[in-house]
Amino acid sequence: MTQTSAGPHTLEVALGDRSYPIHIGPGLLREPGALSPWLAGRQVMIVTNETVAPLYLERCRKALPDDVELRELVLPDGEATKNLEHVSRIWDALLEAGFNRRCTLVALGGGVIGDMVGFAAACYQRGVAFIQVPTTLLAQVDSSVGGKTGVNHPLGKNMIGAFWQPRAVLIDTDTLATLPPRELSAGLAEVIKYGLIRDADFLAWLERSLPALRDLEPDALARAIQRSCALKAEIVAEDETEQGVRALLNLGHTFGHAIEAHQGYGNWLHGEAVGTGMLMAAELSSRLGWLSTDDVERLRAILRAAGLPLEAPAEMGVDDFLSRMRLDKKNVDSRLRLVLLRALGDACVDDATPEETLQTLLEQFPRG
Repeated sequence: MTQTSAGPHTLEVALGDRSYPIHIGPGLLREPGALSPWLAGRQVMIVTNETVAPLYLERCRKALPDDVELRELVLPDGEATKNLEHVSRIWDALLEAGFNRRCTLVALGGGVIGDMVGFAAACYQRGVAFIQVPTTLLAQVDSSVGGKTGVNHPLGKNMIGAFWQPRAVLIDTDTLATLPPRELSAGLAEVIKYGLIRDADFLAWLERSLPALRDLEPDALARAIQRSCALKAEIVAEDETEQGVRALLNLGHTFGHAIEAHQGYGNWLHGEAVGTGMLMAAELSSRLGWLSTDDVERLRAILRAAGLPLEAPAEMGVDDFLSRMRLDKKNVDSRLRLVLLRALGDACVDDATPEETLQTLLEQFPRG
C-alpha cells in the first residue's frame, strides 16, 4: 500500500457518462459552495436525521450556493426507520415544495439516510439527482459509494430498492469526531471486509493499525477510507448491478442480514452483524478446507481488536438463520449462494456448500 495523508484526496467511480467523484478530506463541508458543482438546478433538499442535524446541517447549508431554493427534512434516526413510510415522507416534502425533475437531494447522514434518499431520488419523477454526504465511517467506506439504494422489509434487509448512482460523494472526515465508539467499530467491519475480499496487504496494515483507527488518528483514518473507497470504486466499475464480482462485497452479509432481520433492525448495528457474519463465513471456509484454523483465529483477533462481537445471538437457532438466508438477493433458482474465502484476501461466490456442512456450522457457532 502507498502512504496517504489526511489531506484532500479524490477518486472516481468510472461508469461512463454516469461517472462521479469521491472527495475525501478534513473540513470539506466548511468550504463555501463545496456542493455547487453537482447540483442539477436551483431546487435543493437536504435530508438528514435528528442526530446529525444539530451537528452538521448548518455546515451543509453553507456548502450550497446562496441562491438555491432550499428545503430541509429531518427524519427520525435509526435502522428501524429505513422503510417505505419514511421514504414517502421525502416524496411528500418534494411534492409539497413543488420540486421538479431538475431538483437535487442531498443525503446528509449515515447509511440509512443515504439509502433512503437515494431510493427516493431514483423514484421521484422517475429519477432526480442526489449527492451523498456520509457522516459515519460505515457510510463513508461502503454504502455511499456504488449506487445501491433501498429500504428494509420485515422479512429481509434491503429487499426493496434500485441501483441509482449519486452525482458525487463528499466525505468530510471531520464528521467522524462525533461518531460514537460503537458506530466506529461497526464501520471498521466494512473496512476489514475490503482487506478480506481483495487486498491481503491492506488487511495486514489494518491488523497493525486498529488501535490508531479506534483513536481516530487522522492519517490512519484517511488511509483506511481512501483504500476502502478505491477498492469499492474499482469493483463497482467492473460490475455496477451485481451480476458478478460485485457480489464479493457481500462477504458476511448473508449471515449478517439474517441476524439484523431476526433481531429487529437497529438492535444489532449493520457492521456488527456483518463482522459476525464474516467470522461465520471464515469458519465455513475452513470447514471446506480453504482456510486454516490459524487464518480463522487471525480474523477473530482482528475483529476483536476492532471492538466487534464474535458470537451470534443466543436466541437464533439453525432454522432462524436458514429461513432468513434463503431470502438473500444473491440466491439463484433457490440455490443458496454464499461469499466465502479461498484465502485471506481472496473471496469467491459459492453455491455448492453441502447443506450438512452449513447446518453443522450454524449448530456449532458460538452464541452469546
